Amino acid sequence: MQAKTAKESQTILTDMVLPGETNALNNLFGGELLARMDRAASIAAGRHCRRIVVTASVNHVAFNKAVPLGSVVTVEAKVSRAFKTSMEVVIDVWIEDRESGKKTKANEGIYTFVAVDNTGQPVDVPEVMPETDLEKQRFAAALRRKQLSLLLAGKIKPNDASELKALFE
Repeated sequence: MQAKTAKESQTILTDMVLPGETNALNNLFGGELLARMDRAASIAAGRHCRRIVVTASVNHVAFNKAVPLGSVVTVEAKVSRAFKTSMEVVIDVWIEDRESGKKTKANEGIYTFVAVDNTGQPVDVPEVMPETDLEKQRFAAALRRKQLSLLLAGKIKPNDASELKALFE
């Protein structure tokens, strides 16, 4: 299976926040933003492996900035690292100022997807070849997050978490 660049999975979804998608403060519902992030991440993961993908986990979400009614919102997703059958996808959410066009990062997230066949059984996915400095940082961090998750779930022993141990040595 041939490795792919992170850029090959890049997915960009742009939309406007409408009244039916807002809370009492006229900001985008968090759940609506999570759904948009999940859709973009799903497309990115599917582009990477060209298989059916399912959301395995939402590893991290930071609602750093409210997204007001009428905002133009761009959700950018890209596979940061692939493991045997799973892929970590990093998502950045941007708000665009309607007058200046300036984009401000509002939120971010990290989701994990698993590639499956038509019967729902996990299948192998291609590796990721990071190119940019940011992609390389995210690629390295993905392994630390995976090891931490496995460690906390009791699926690996502390001595097997080599990337995590290296942080403290």
